[in-house]
Amino acid sequence: MAKMEDILGELSEVGRLVDPFMEKALANMVSSDFLEIVLHQVKTGGKRVRPALVILSCEACGGSREDALPVAAAIELIHEYSLIFDDIIDRGEIRRGKPTVRKLYGDIMALLAALHYRESISELVNQSKKPLELHALIAETIKRIIEGERLDILFEQAGRREEYIVKHRYREIDFSDYLRMIEYKTAALIEAACLAGAIIADAPPVQCDALAKYGRKIGIAFQLIDDLLDIFGEEKTFGKKVGKDILEHKLGNAIILKALQNLPKEKREDLLEILRSEKISEEDVRKAIKIISMTNAREEVYNMALTLVEDAKKSLLGLPVSQARSKLEKLADFIVKRKF
Repeated sequence: MAKMEDILGELSEVGRLVDPFMEKALANMVSSDFLEIVLHQVKTGGKRVRPALVILSCEACGGSREDALPVAAAIELIHEYSLIFDDIIDRGEIRRGKPTVRKLYGDIMALLAALHYRESISELVNQSKKPLELHALIAETIKRIIEGERLDILFEQAGRREEYIVKHRYREIDFSDYLRMIEYKTAALIEAACLAGAIIADAPPVQCDALAKYGRKIGIAFQLIDDLLDIFGEEKTFGKKVGKDILEHKLGNAIILKALQNLPKEKREDLLEILRSEKISEEDVRKAIKIISMTNAREEVYNMALTLVEDAKKSLLGLPVSQARSKLEKLADFIVKRKF
């Protein structure tokens, strides 16, 4: 098997093809003193997995890379746009090891930058071969992401005092609730990336369905690994604060949920007490991770992700053998082996 660094290098090389498209769209009709703010998010790096998925899915169905580039850029901008909002909602200060847009420029400018992204997404889709189909797909996808974000907030156990959130907060959730949330918040865009590539290639319905299924499964696996790294990752490598979900009172983390299912009653109550505290200290985070480490949650979640990835790769068997299909298979492997 190829080294993970090699796989990431291949993916990034493909994904980075969209950078000029994104930057050109973002720079259109923007004041010179606002441009720095608008470009900050896309300049912070990122793995560019989603645009790589659009391009490779298109090529795997016999389509042209050049035709895929505008929509691949649009898909990545949806991701970046959602991250800006995510950081506003969660009061995030670090993203990819760098200050967030809101940290540098404030919530108001971050919000305006995100709105500018939304219109740039539309401009890029209008440049594609299938604007009507893709606009419909993107509208549905963004609505699903918003619903996922709403559920994620309602799964938080404390830290917000808005009347709606307090009234509708989930005090208990089961794993099916969690899966519904991540299918919307994370997997929806990855599924859309794969389906968009197939649409651009004029792929038959069977290939569109296969790629959508592949994207959905690797999307869920991606979030499972993200949750694992949030608790057990190395901050320098991960690029985000380890234990961030604990600090944000989240039940919507696979590791936390599996730990709560497996812990004895006393330790379960200890963990919930931390999550439900209005103020969580660094010492509380360390204590929570120690409690979680008493369970096999890490292994259980990792094995779930591994199974999803293997199922996703099976979905690709109906596609013609090609270099693009091979890269999609490698990308699936990268998702469960990544450290960041």
